[in-house]
Amino acid sequence: MQDTDAEPKIPQDTAQLRHTVAFAVNLGSFLTPFMAASLNLGLPAMARDLSMGASALTWVASSYLLSAAVFTVPFGRIADIYGRRRILLYGNAIFAVFSLLSAIAWSPAMMIASRVLQGIGGAMIFATGTALLTSVFPSGERGRVLGNNVTAVYLGLALGPFLGGFLTQHFGWRSVFLVNFLLGLVLVLVVMWKLRGEWAEARGESFDGAGALLYGAALVLLMLGFSRLSTGFGAVVLAAGVLVLAGFVVWEMRSRSPVLDLSLFRANPVFAFSSLAALIHYSATFAVTFVLSLFLQSVQGRSPQGAGFILVAQPFMMALFSPVAGRLSDRIEPRLLASFGMSLTVAGVFLLSFLHVETSSAVILAELVLLGFGFALFSSPNTNAVMSSLDKRHLGVGSGILGTMRLLGQNMSMGIVMMVLVLFLGGRQVGAGTQPEFLHSLRAIFWIFSGLGVVGVFASLARGRLR
Repeated sequence: MQDTDAEPKIPQDTAQLRHTVAFAVNLGSFLTPFMAASLNLGLPAMARDLSMGASALTWVASSYLLSAAVFTVPFGRIADIYGRRRILLYGNAIFAVFSLLSAIAWSPAMMIASRVLQGIGGAMIFATGTALLTSVFPSGERGRVLGNNVTAVYLGLALGPFLGGFLTQHFGWRSVFLVNFLLGLVLVLVVMWKLRGEWAEARGESFDGAGALLYGAALVLLMLGFSRLSTGFGAVVLAAGVLVLAGFVVWEMRSRSPVLDLSLFRANPVFAFSSLAALIHYSATFAVTFVLSLFLQSVQGRSPQGAGFILVAQPFMMALFSPVAGRLSDRIEPRLLASFGMSLTVAGVFLLSFLHVETSSAVILAELVLLGFGFALFSSPNTNAVMSSLDKRHLGVGSGILGTMRLLGQNMSMGIVMMVLVLFLGGRQVGAGTQPEFLHSLRAIFWIFSGLGVVGVFASLARGRLR
């Protein structure tokens, strides 16, 4: 492995540069999860205003996630070649513009189209943030810095339910997108005028456009097929996705400048199993907030703001303990911390499968606290393991792969929810008339998530030692 402590020659004082990069990256890391978490509380109101059934409503989240997943690895490679600051700036601008268009959407089609384009901006943010931090900070500080970055993510998740519920209840669901537009605009100004220098360790290398197209096509077919696996058409689409993915692997193995260097997986077990653990962990956890938001509002009859107060417990724990876990991962083997954290996550998800109409707020809060604590112990050490196992010329791709594992996991999580809701509810809305069917679907969803989490624990343990 090449020396990862060497820093690029830059025209600014090193300490000032590091503070500026950390601020810009952490603000971007706050913005995207804040949007997702705050939007969850506005989904029931959006469904009423735009006449969207349960299946269509899941596409408001899934369309963004799928778009971001398709573009994150290609933009990671582009950032390595042409500069990470540049891609971060463009990504923030695109994210802000299409947040505004989402706010004025008047139909389900326009909403989903805006979310797809917003996902492209999100991909550019995901592909550059972690790589910039790893480029600027030395290995001895990396766990702390990445822990702070994860904290920014979880602060977005923590404030999202509270502010999303407040905004939806008092100003309508469109105000959620307007707030994200304003935050995105602030981030554009920060990157444009405060962040100087550029990082492009793969400058001069070529970009594998054909590989990027095959990669995107495979992900779209796999996710669409998976979300419709209960139908014959879904199975056909999934099979086509597997074939295209196989073609992508063959192409990348022959490419001189692959968009995704597969040798990173073959020769680096820490990177490979850490990435797999991230994929499984997000698959087993991401849609928990989506399902609980529907449960708290449509089954228990709580207001958006009341539901937000409960849902904030999980990300609050994540934000509180992620810096601690990040610092610990600089001294303790990340494999041990991450595996223990995922075990706690599995326990929290499994306990949620016992929810019923009369479940008290205290019980739900306790289960979310356990889930959030486990998530914090997993995420920072796992990110540290991924980025510390790479040399500098692969940091953008590594950041992109890590972001893609997160996004694919989130897509799979929503795909599982979509598939189960279709099986139990069809195209009907979640409400008083479908309460028994929704409760059955909720239990099935959390059982599936628990099983995935158990597999993830073994994947986390299999990665081997980083040090």
